Amino acid sequence: MSAQLVDLNCDMGESFGAFRIGEDDDILPSVTSVSVACGFHGGDPRVIDRTVKEASRRGVAIGAHPGFPDLVGFGRRDMRLSPDEARTDVLYQIGAVSAFTRAAGVPLQHVKPHGQLNNLAVMDRTLAEAIVAAVRAFDDNLILVAYGGELVHAAQDAGLTIGYEVFADRAYNADGTLVSRRQSGAIIQDVEQVVGRAVSMVQEHRVRAITGENVEVRADTICVHGDTPGAASIAAALRAGLTAVGIAVRPLRDVVQQRDRNVA
Repeated sequence: MSAQLVDLNCDMGESFGAFRIGEDDDILPSVTSVSVACGFHGGDPRVIDRTVKEASRRGVAIGAHPGFPDLVGFGRRDMRLSPDEARTDVLYQIGAVSAFTRAAGVPLQHVKPHGQLNNLAVMDRTLAEAIVAAVRAFDDNLILVAYGGELVHAAQDAGLTIGYEVFADRAYNADGTLVSRRQSGAIIQDVEQVVGRAVSMVQEHRVRAITGENVEVRADTICVHGDTPGAASIAAALRAGLTAVGIAVRPLRDVVQQRDRNVA
């Protein structure tokens, strides 16, 4: 029987100009994939360049992290884009990160929508299809990272490879969506609890909702939010805790390839 694998990913490269966000350098030793901000909700060309180079130097796989054009709200506010606006915005952002991975001589592994673009796509089929269309137009071999709902369904219908994501540091609703950050208890900061939830998600394929129900999940990749206070400590604890129970931490491409071989 194959060893149990999971990817540990972090959203990073979200600083821009003189503004510093996240603990990127301290997080990189613990993770196996990173999702790099593309300049819309965070990031700029210099930050993308530095993040890609440092991730490449450490052998960490790289993906694009497109979001809404919302620097002020960090991409976490509702925006209503037309399908064509959403498609072209996402395509543009993938291209931005890909330019730097190409210059660094490393592949682009995945695309992971950021923040409210991601959350709305879980519920909005039209937005989900626009994101999927952008990924397919750029490279249909890219993994689309998604945690459920319409984004998963649209990706499945389009034949894209999906990396199923879970959030150990975020509270879930009973329907599998994430609890709004505006609600008390949405962010889980107790490291021991975060690690325990991650292990349960991988081994038991479930997580307890904020209202007490068990929610079924698929866990190919566990997210660490780079802007969460103490994110580097959380990432290190997750890596150690997963390894301690025999779960191997590997880049997302390795995880989905093993998953698909096992299904076949």
